[in-house]
Amino acid sequence: MAADANIFTIALAAQMLGETEDRLWALADQMYPEDGLVWIHDTDGRQTMAFTSRGLETLRDLIADQPSTES
Repeated sequence: MAADANIFTIALAAQMLGETEDRLWALADQMYPEDGLVWIHDTDGRQTMAFTSRGLETLRDLIADQPSTES
């Protein structure tokens, strides 16, 4: 199977999933690269979390399994 060529930053994933970045950071703590979690490294030591299409599906599953406690 070909590798997923689409990568979604955590900011875009939060917008797509209707969640906050903070919540996705917390949920992604349960994820591994095989779940679709990747890191984007940039200049000056900057980096951000990102997800493949599989990662978005994993996040959807985690969101469904762990409803938000925010009201």
